[in-house]
Amino acid sequence: MPTSQDMTTELDPGLLDALQHQVAVFARRAEQTRLGGTGQLRNSMDRAAYLLLNRLDQEGPMGVKALAAGMGIDSSTVTRQVAPLVDTGLVKRTSHPEDGRAVVLQLSPRGQSRLEEVRSSRRQLMAQVTDGWTAQERESFCTLLTRFNSALSARQSGLPPAEPQTPPAG
Repeated sequence: MPTSQDMTTELDPGLLDALQHQVAVFARRAEQTRLGGTGQLRNSMDRAAYLLLNRLDQEGPMGVKALAAGMGIDSSTVTRQVAPLVDTGLVKRTSHPEDGRAVVLQLSPRGQSRLEEVRSSRRQLMAQVTDGWTAQERESFCTLLTRFNSALSARQSGLPPAEPQTPPAG
């Protein structure tokens, strides 16, 4: 099995330098704009809140441990990030349907509404930023970015990279 050193010498170092530079620029620009969308809702929800709300929306109610595992972060971080979402009524704590002693986190109706507002604003931003791109270019970029994020996640988890998947439409 080739080492990281072997892999980098087999690939074009100039291309790898350009790639790491563009990733760094992307990270800076994403943080500067927070990719928050357009209009009054711009920058209105931080990244952690958006990702937590989005996961609860996509996967339904779940406990802190399951939420943490699904996001690749520790439970204490999820607990800390969820607290303000509960305080502001975007997430509610409820009893587990099968085990009344356990608590699950659930997107509240207010959280669902707020998430959709932010999603709409962010969709507008993505449309503006990729104005002039073809549908195939948008799809290719999304596929490659999804693959890149999956590889980073797998590396962080110490797992082999997953097979490329087509990102969800929408």
